[in-house]
Amino acid sequence: MFETILAEWPRFATLANAAFLARAAATTLALSAVGVVLGSLIGVAVAVAGRTRAGWLRPVRLLARLYTELFRRVPFLVTLMLTFYLVQASGVDLPLAVVAGVTVTLIAGAYLAEIVRAGLAAVHPNQWEAAATMNFTLLQTIRLVVLPQAWPLILPPSFGFFVMFIKDTALASQIGVIELTYAARVLNNKGFSATLSFGCVLVLYFALSYPLARLGARLETRLAGPRHPRP
Repeated sequence: MFETILAEWPRFATLANAAFLARAAATTLALSAVGVVLGSLIGVAVAVAGRTRAGWLRPVRLLARLYTELFRRVPFLVTLMLTFYLVQASGVDLPLAVVAGVTVTLIAGAYLAEIVRAGLAAVHPNQWEAAATMNFTLLQTIRLVVLPQAWPLILPPSFGFFVMFIKDTALASQIGVIELTYAARVLNNKGFSATLSFGCVLVLYFALSYPLARLGARLETRLAGPRHPRP
């Protein structure tokens, strides 16, 4: 096997292949970033909507709950294919990357909404009651009182999800988005061994996800420091 890889390497390690893999890595990173950023905004909004108590907002709470349950229960690939075919049926001409971006945003928003909801719920009820006593609105309570205490609980699972999410974007290759997994298949179809093609993609996935995991660990340590001082 190693002899085969060494023999193929001069043909594989060309500027054209490197540029192709770089573009695929950029697409993977862009899809992940779109899902993380927009999904985080949606997740916070949905989690806050779930904390409302006004009777006239009950439909909003029901929709928020339905959204999180639906997109967390349906497999990524099913959601992606359904979005793809719905866009085709509507007659709207959207790039495949946009279709994938919409899908990853919907899925990320649902998962992150549940993470944020759990973090907010973990804050002691006395904190909520104290804020209500001071006539804080719901948004003021969350922004000034609850969220600063919930961050150490929200960040670790969020970054764990972010790292996993980079890998899940590989499913975008099923509708023809040229990301890393798709690039590996193309190189394999060009005659390069699967070991070399997918091995290089493995290294690139690691290069994308490892710094994010380290950043999450560093932020977790920094936030946990004042709460659990080390001797």
